[in-house]
Order: sequence, then C-alpha cells, then structure tokens
Amino acid sequence: MNSEIDYNHIKKLLNFIDSSPSPWHACSKIAEGLEHAGYHQLFENETWNLEKDHGYYVIRDDSSIIAFKVGNKPLHQAGFRCIGAHVDSPTLRIKPNPVEEKSGINRLGVETYGGAILATFTDRDLSLAGRIVHKDNNNWLGCSSKLINLEDPLLRIPNLAIHMNREVNEKGLKLDKQAELPLILGNISDSLPGEDKFKQMLSEKSGIDNDDIISWELSVYDTQKAALYGAESEFFASRQIDNLASCHAAVSALLASHQSVAATNVCAFFDHEEVGSNSIKGADGSFISDILHRIAITLGCNDEQYKIALAQSFMISADMSHAYHPNFPQFYDDNHKILVNHGPAIKINANQRYTSTAVTEAFFIRLCEAVDVPYQKYVHRTNLPCGSTIGPMVAAQLGIKSVDIGNPMWSMHSIRESAGVLDHNYLTSVLDNYFAGN
Repeated sequence: MNSEIDYNHIKKLLNFIDSSPSPWHACSKIAEGLEHAGYHQLFENETWNLEKDHGYYVIRDDSSIIAFKVGNKPLHQAGFRCIGAHVDSPTLRIKPNPVEEKSGINRLGVETYGGAILATFTDRDLSLAGRIVHKDNNNWLGCSSKLINLEDPLLRIPNLAIHMNREVNEKGLKLDKQAELPLILGNISDSLPGEDKFKQMLSEKSGIDNDDIISWELSVYDTQKAALYGAESEFFASRQIDNLASCHAAVSALLASHQSVAATNVCAFFDHEEVGSNSIKGADGSFISDILHRIAITLGCNDEQYKIALAQSFMISADMSHAYHPNFPQFYDDNHKILVNHGPAIKINANQRYTSTAVTEAFFIRLCEAVDVPYQKYVHRTNLPCGSTIGPMVAAQLGIKSVDIGNPMWSMHSIRESAGVLDHNYLTSVLDNYFAGN
C-alpha cells in the first residue's frame, strides 16, 4: 500500500489540524492559505468589485469562512459549484467565571460543546485555544478579538482510580458534567487568587494588558500531535478529524483549480454545526445565502438570473462518516457498511437527514469514476437514530441540488479520532475533478 499513498498531501493535512486547535484558528489557517494563493479578502460592510477567474473570501465573526473563484461564464449560465463543511468539533468550553477553588486546588469550570465522548477527555494533556476580546476604541463596537493558543499541556481531568470505581470496565466511565468535568489547573497560590492567575495567563500569552481583556471563547484541546499509524502507516490519528479533514480536502481542491472554469466555485466552512447550526455564522443562518446573493448582484445578475443560477448549481456537503468497526458489528447495516481506505462514502437517508437523492448520488459516482476513485454507500442502521449535517439546511435554504458524502472514520467525536490516508487522497482527487468542471 505504501507505494499508493501521497504522504506529502497527508502531512499537509496533519499540519493543518495541528495548527487549528479551535474553529477560530482553523478559519485563520484557511484564510492564510487563500491569501498565499492570491485570494483577496472581502468585507460584508464594504462594496465589492469582482473579476472573472479571480479568487475571494469572506469571514464572518472570525470562525466561518466562504471562499470562491469567479467563473468565466455568466453566472446565470454556469451557476455555482459549492462544497460545504464545518470547522467546529465537539469539545469543552471554558465558562466566563471559570476558576473554582476546592481543597487547595484550582479548577476551571467548563460547558460541553456538542456531543463529545467525554470519557476520552480524561488523562490527556490538555490546553486551551480560541479568541479573547479586548478593548479597542478604534473599533465601532469598542472591542476587537485576538487569537490565543496556550499551547503547553496545562490542564487535565485525572481519572478516578479503579479501586474507587470497581465497575468502570463493566459499566463504562460516566462523568457528571457539572461536578466531574472541571479541569485541574494547579495548586492554590496565596500570592495570586485563581481568577487573577488565569487572566494573567491569557494576558501573558496574548500580549494584551490584563485590564483590557473583556471576555473570551476558549476551547479545550488535546496537545498530542497528529500521527500516522498502522502496519504500513495507512491510517492517521488526531483531534478534530471531524471535520477539518473535509475542509482541508475542499480548500486543497479549490486552490488546485488554476485553470479558468465556467462555474463559480465556492467553499463554505461553517462554525456551530455541532450545536445545530442555528446562528449568525452557522449553516442554518444567512451567511451562505447572503454571500451567493452578493456575488450575483456584483456580477450584474438581476433576481431572476440569480434564481436561474441557483437552479443550475450543485453542492457537495462533505462531512465524515462512520467506518465499519470490526469489534462492534451489531451497530452496522451489513449491506451498507463502509471501510477505511476504500474511498469516500455517499450518505443516504430516506428521511432526508442527508440530502442525497438518486440523481445527486449518480452525479457524485460519475465524478469518482472519471478519476478512478472507489466509492461506497452508507446507510445508517434502521433501528438507530441517524445523525445529520449542514447539507439539508443549506440545500433547503438555497433550493440547489445536493449530495452528502464523507470519508469513513473511527472514534467520531472522541478527543482522538482516526481515518485512512488513502481516503483523504481519494476525496481530494474527486473534489479537484468537481471544481475543474468535469
């Protein structure tokens, strides 16, 4: 298998994940790559001027980003080719007044964000990353935000010894979210109260004066680096594979499309998917419809032409999928189990938890066949509730044809997930073909 693997591409993915410990960092890292490729940032509160064959991107509230390259044909003739994904992952978030002093130990209180497998957060070397908001009299809001990453292993949730939890291996580890998830920060220091010590840490790392820090949004993350594993290094393990791997494949394909193409290619990466997407920057908000409409207006389309463009558009909703786990065969439909390193999966659900239809499924199959990429079809076991993703929301808002796809992975929503090296290369190749207009 080694001879088939493009390790250069997978190493770029692992570096991207390691550099993106929070949705805000992921958005910034994507923007950095776009800038390097010559894409120009646009702002929603300014007038736009767009040119054919040029690339642009828009960021909303620091952690959702839409990038696009204008096609060479009129929009109402060629439409949009979109890929949608999300930059957030299930985790723990630090509370506004987080420090809890208990029996000589400082702990940080947290809220759960999304559906994380909480037990996997125990006994890990944890840190914090996100954004802090500080005073800024030059901004109309009176404040600005700045990325922060504490980087070092500062926090931990130590497991309870088996001598005190004798049935943990039979009944599993269950954690009370309020009482048992606070993170160990350090011993209480008489010279500096815990709340002040925490704020001082943020000040020292960010370079912003203590008194200027107003608020923060901070995610807990695992400091262990992404790594290859397996007998032939055919798998990789990391945090946030769901769904940064899909984002990386999509933006790689967008930046690879150097040639002029007819359609306007779009990558939309949303925050808040893991908590329902109903926000100012989520897939169930106005972000993508606002941006596509702005593109159409700036390119001279009237309302009817914009609707015609949407009717000739397509979206690939890319989110990771559930790989067959040989230790737990009872959780899979035998006729629709998908395997790691056997190609991307088309996700199908009769109740429209996924957007795939027979027509859009066939379109994606043709894309795969054109570049000799294997594909699989995933259907969730009927007696288990099926998850969903951004596809149904965006497709319903815009009225465009859509297919839900995703690479197979293990341990979804664990703090340490894993997937296949070949699958990432396969998916990027298919998305390359899609954006090339084939």
